[in-house]
Formats: sequence, structure tokens, C-alpha cells
Amino acid sequence: MAAAQRLRDGSCRALLCFVLVAAWEAASGQIRYSIPEEMAKGAFVGNVAKDLGLDTEKISERGVRILAEGRTQYFALNFESGHLYISERVDREELCGRSSNCLLRLEILVQVKLHTVEIEITDINDNAPRFQVEQIELRVRESTATGARFLLPDAEDPDVGINSLQSYQLSDNRHFSLDVQTGADGAKYAELVLEMSLDREKQAVHNLILRALDGGDPLRSGTAQINVVVEDANDNAPIFAQSLYKVNVLEDTPVGSLLVTVNATDLDEGINSQVTYTFRKISEKASSIFHLDAKTGEMTVAQKLDFEECELYETEVQARDGRGLSGRAKVLLNVLDVNDNNPEVTVTSFSSSVPEGSPTGTVIALLKVRDRDSGENGEVTCSISGRFPFRLEKSFDNYYNLVIHRALDREQVSEYNVTITATDRGNPPLSTITALSLKILDKNDNPPTFTQTSYAGYIAENNPRGASILSLQASDPDRGENARVTYSLLLPLLPGGEGSESPVSSSISIHSESGAVYALRSFDYEQLRELRFQVQAQDGGSPPLSTNVSVTLWILDQNDNSPEILYPASRSDGSTGVELAPRSSEPGYLVTKVVAVDADSGQNAWLSYQLLKATEPGLFRVGLQSGEIRTARSVLDKDALKQSLVVLVKDNGQPPLSASVSVTVVLADSLPQILSELSSLSASAAAAAAGGGGGAEPQPGLTLYLGIAVASVSGLFFSFLLGLLALRLRRWRNSPLLESGASGNFSGVPVSQFVGIDGVRAFLHSYSQEASLTAGSRKSQILFPVVSCTNTLTAQQAQEKPAPLLITEDSKASQQGETLPQVSCWSIYLSLVGIA
Repeated sequence: MAAAQRLRDGSCRALLCFVLVAAWEAASGQIRYSIPEEMAKGAFVGNVAKDLGLDTEKISERGVRILAEGRTQYFALNFESGHLYISERVDREELCGRSSNCLLRLEILVQVKLHTVEIEITDINDNAPRFQVEQIELRVRESTATGARFLLPDAEDPDVGINSLQSYQLSDNRHFSLDVQTGADGAKYAELVLEMSLDREKQAVHNLILRALDGGDPLRSGTAQINVVVEDANDNAPIFAQSLYKVNVLEDTPVGSLLVTVNATDLDEGINSQVTYTFRKISEKASSIFHLDAKTGEMTVAQKLDFEECELYETEVQARDGRGLSGRAKVLLNVLDVNDNNPEVTVTSFSSSVPEGSPTGTVIALLKVRDRDSGENGEVTCSISGRFPFRLEKSFDNYYNLVIHRALDREQVSEYNVTITATDRGNPPLSTITALSLKILDKNDNPPTFTQTSYAGYIAENNPRGASILSLQASDPDRGENARVTYSLLLPLLPGGEGSESPVSSSISIHSESGAVYALRSFDYEQLRELRFQVQAQDGGSPPLSTNVSVTLWILDQNDNSPEILYPASRSDGSTGVELAPRSSEPGYLVTKVVAVDADSGQNAWLSYQLLKATEPGLFRVGLQSGEIRTARSVLDKDALKQSLVVLVKDNGQPPLSASVSVTVVLADSLPQILSELSSLSASAAAAAAGGGGGAEPQPGLTLYLGIAVASVSGLFFSFLLGLLALRLRRWRNSPLLESGASGNFSGVPVSQFVGIDGVRAFLHSYSQEASLTAGSRKSQILFPVVSCTNTLTAQQAQEKPAPLLITEDSKASQQGETLPQVSCWSIYLSLVGIA
């Protein structure tokens, strides 16, 4: 009920008593408000944003904070409206006790600027007067004369001013009256005055009601029951040796220590002289700290004293005899401060991270230093332990700024643990250590650095696509995104085929994160032997920093090209030309030379020549390095006309690659000898075929093919002759010579117009057939007429002539046949007829 009444009273006061004292802003930035106590939570205190001139939309952005002393935060700030409101119940009596002025001080931090706000808590009548003893017993002898006074217990009202205790009232009684007196300190004392003599026989006990009233609105009161027991007379009250006791006590005085002994004497005898001591007036807090012995009057320490909580205790001690008479004395206990409190360091504002390269003088933290002790014990100095690029600067009052003193470099030191020591001037001095962990934020001030000034890589040709070539590595001492290195190719152009250029990106690629270089295509050493390019390493900072490095890629040769034979050149059918060698040649005679090249390089291109196969193994030799075919001995009569040689050309690679060429050498001194030998060869072949047993077995397939060839050539030849004769006869018949004379005189006709035996012979000599016969491969070639007939065959002429008609029996036969020298078509025809 009382709590509800107090809440209603507080609400009314909040509505009627606006937060005044309003608010001024001096050079120090101080604001003052006044509010009544017991206002509800959320009640409006003041418009801080308006009084400080702040934009409400920027309050939260500017980092506005409330700094208040003590554990309880009574006020809070609304960042949207800028209003200061009550966050916890404010009890003036709890905060300031009986003090006439009650001020709460808080500080509002706007970035690094402080504004002091003082809030005066005005008293409301929320406490009723209360007696410490609600049942009072007085023993009064009936012989007591009228006008006798009896001191009554005081009522306590924690309110102040008009709301505190103002008067006492006594219930109606004809024997007693109440006399209220005011002491020098303004306190009210109530004494019970005997107005009419007592008669114990008529009334042994008188029950009275003592009421204590305050001056608040509404009026509040407290009551105590007084029981007056009438007994025999006790006419002497106890008297203290002194009316005021003053005691100085250190706050670190141990519990149980004696503070003072009060002493009162009573001139009566017997039970009327037995004095007991009690606290007549003492605060609730002091009653738990001090103990008074009822018999001896010794006052001792019951709990630990604390200067910071209370410096002065004022109590009253009452001495009462056995008959109820009493006397009183005042005891003043002055608590002396000792250096028992360490300095307190409060970090009001702190940036746990700061970018490297921040300018000197940048404020990192704002510290508030406080020592609850007084005098020199409360004077504090701050310092930084160790050598750090920071220093402390005292801003004002008991605030310090931690600022940057020297340039910061995260790559040298990435984090600082700053130790701040606050020391008071007590004896012995006490100190407090506060550690601040400060991280240095990275700034992109270092470009990536490669581990080498240049790189060289090697890869063998014919590599698979995607093969790893080499790996580049660059490091960045920065952190996070600033240290994340990505790799990319700079794109110069590399030489390609036939004057064109292809970009590096089509040949190689680089992994953007690992720096590994890969081949995008298979390299050919014969086309590209080295590749030069640049790689850029770029970090992820803003703006990004980069470093370039030159890379040379060397293509290593592999033995992937077989030797290529340039001479003697092979035709489309695989045959080569015919080389003539005189039978009269001496040993060492240069017949021809095999010329070959290898597209590889180094040892892979070193060529060696050797004779793989020969008709007469000992007749020819081949130069190992030169490829020259020379006679190894003189030509004998038994040596065949046609000599087939197979020359192997091999490189020096691992494994070695090789190529071979067939060379046909005809041993003859002249063309007629060649024809003669050819006829002899045909005759012997026919005889061998007829005899069947003396020589080599006949080759029926070859004979059949030769017969077909001879028949075909003969048929074509005679068809051509018949056509030509018919054409001549037609022209001659249509000629006007037949019409000019009956005698048939042809004297005027040119001789060349007539065809006779000589003309046919000449005609036959004017045409030639080219035939190539191979005895071992069952293959013959027939070339139809060309412009002229020659007795020798050159490689160039052979290439320009039309493709031969190839007649073969076995498609799997060897294509390394020997070609006979060219002769006249008629001679070949006759030879074919003879062979057939």
C-alpha cells in the first residue's frame, strides 16, 4: 500500500515538477537538470541532443556514450530522439542520505569530447517517520513531582526539508503532556511532562500513543506505544561523564577493536543505580558496524570500516537506570582514510585496431583514472611500460589520451599489448595495470615479390597438353586480401609460321592462384625452340600492386623425326633412278651419293650411312658419315648388269630412327652394251623357261604379264599405224593432185607426203616407248609416247614424264625394283618380243 502510494506520488511529482534547472552550456560543456526522486523507469529527464546542439540522426554515428560512476546506471540515452531518460529507480535517501543537496553526475562522451551532466535529485515525501522502538515502557514512581520530564525516543524520517520530521503529538491524557524542543542542529526532541501526580493505587499503567508527523503533502506519520508503569520513586537519572565523545578511527581498524567507553553514573542506590547502555539514535548502517556493550558501555567495531562509504558517524548513547530514568550523550566517530584502494582505470573509448601508416597524434584510447582514496592516496599518475610507439597525454581532469607517437608498420609488428600502469602517491603506493591489445590493420603498401629475379623452364617437345612446366612463387608481406597474390601472363607475341604471330596465351597458361605454368599445346622443337614471356604477380589490395618477372621456356629436342632422304629422290611409286657405273671403274670410284637430312638437332641429327643390302655384297661400300657409294673392288665379268643396293640412314637419337633407300646401279660402259645385255638376259630367261631344269625355275606369272604387255603394246602400235595410214590415204585421195592428170604424174608432190618403207622406219624412230622392267619384283612399268626418244635417263626428266602404267601380279611384292635405262621404243618392243 505504501509502495503504491509512493509510486502515485512520484508520478504526480514527475508530471507537476518538470525537469528544470535547465540546462545551460558553458565553456566546459556542463548541463544541469533537476528531477524528483522515485520517478518511473523511462521518465523523461532532458533533451541532451538539443542542449548539446547535436543532430539526432547522427547521434549513433558519432559514437555518443554515457559514462557514470558506480555500478548502477540510473540514466540512459535514446539515440533516436536524443532524450535522456531514467533506466533505474532513483531513491534520494539511498543515494545521498540526509544531505541537503543530492547531485548525480554523469559524463556524455561525443567522440572524444566530454560533456558533464549534473542531475539534482529533489526529495519527495516518500518516507513516513518511524520510531526505532515501537513499544516504550516508562517506570515512574508515584512520588514523582509534577513537571517531571521524561525523554522519549526520537522518530527517524530519511526525507529532508519540509518532508522530514516536523512535530510530535501525544494522545489525550490528563496526567501527561508532550513538550517538543528543537536542538541547535534543528533536530526535534520530544519529552513527556508529568502534569498530574500519579497514584499507583488508582492506575498502575498508563497507555499513551506518541505520533511523529512530517510536513509533506500528503502528510505522513509514525506511531509508538508508550506504557507508563507507576512504581515507587526514583529521583536520580544517570549522568554521563561528558556529553560529547569524539573518536578518530582508521578505516583499516580490525573488527573487534575498542573505539570508546561511555560512562554514566546514577546517585541512586540499589536497582535504581544499575545503569544499562543502549543506542538511542543511530543509523541503520551504523548499527551494523558498531556494537555497544549494555553493561560496560564499550563501543567496538563490529564490521569493517570504509572511509570511501562514510567518513563520519554520529550516534547518541542512552544510559538508563533500573527505574527508567535515563541520560544521553553524543558520540562522533571520524573515520580516517588509509591507502587501501588501488587506482581504477576505466577505458571509456578504445579502438582495438588501427591502420598502419596512421599519422602521429591519432587518438587510440581515452582512459579515465580514479582512486577512491583521498589526499595523496587519491593522486594517480599513469605511465606505459616498455618501449612502444605510443604515449599518454593528459587531456583534462583525470582523463588520458593514448596517442600514436611513431609510425606503425604492420609488417614489423602486427599486434601490440600495451600495458598501462596507474600508481597513486600513497605510502606504500598502490598501482593497477591495464593491458590493451591493439591490432595493426594492414595497408596495401608492399607489392608481391618473386623468389627469383628471373625464371627458366624446360619442357621436352611433343609434350601432352596440360603438362606442368614450372611453378612461380611470389610472396606479399601484407595480410588478407592485400597478400592474396594472383598470377597472369603478359601477352607479347611469339613468332609463328609464315610471318603470322600467335599470342602466348594460346601456347601456355598460368594458374592464377598457384603460379603453376602449363602447356596448352604440344610444342615442336623444329618450329619453336624457346619462348620468352613475362608473368605479373598482383595482390588483391585497393589499389592493387604488381610485380613482373621474365620467364624463358626452353623447348628440349626429342628424336621424333626420321632422317629424310633428299637424293636419290623417290618417285610416287617408291622407285628411284638408275645410276650408271662403268665396268672399267677402279676401286673407290664414286658411283653416287645418298644425301639425307634430319629435322632434329644435336645428337638426334647426327646421321650415319650403312649398306644394308646389295646384289654383290663386296662390290660397293658406303661412307659412314658422307653417304658416298663407291666401288670397293673392280667390276668382274660375272657381276650382274643390274646391281640393287639398299642404303640405311640412321640418326644418333635414343631410340634411333632410320630410313632406307634403294639405289639401282647398272654396270655398263655404253648404251648399246646395255641393250645387248638386256637381250641376252631375255634370251637366257626364255631358254630357262623352255629347258625347265638347267637354270632357275620359270616364272609363269611374269611371262604372262610380259605377254599381255607385248600384245597390248603391239595392238596399240598397229592400231595407231592403221589410223595414221588411213588419215594419209584420205588426205591423198582428197588432194587435187589426183584430179590434175590422168597419167598419175606425181612429180610436183613433195617427197615428205609419201609414206614408204623408209618413212615408216623414220616414223618409228620418231616415237619411243619407255618401259621399266624389274625381274625380282614381278612388276613392270610402261610409259606411253613422249615427245622424243633419248638414250639416257636423268632424274629430272623422269619426274616430268607422265605416270607409268603399272602392271603387277602380286600387290605385296617388294617395291625396291631396279629400273633399266631408257632405250628406243622399237628396241624395247623387239626385246619384249624376244623375251616372250
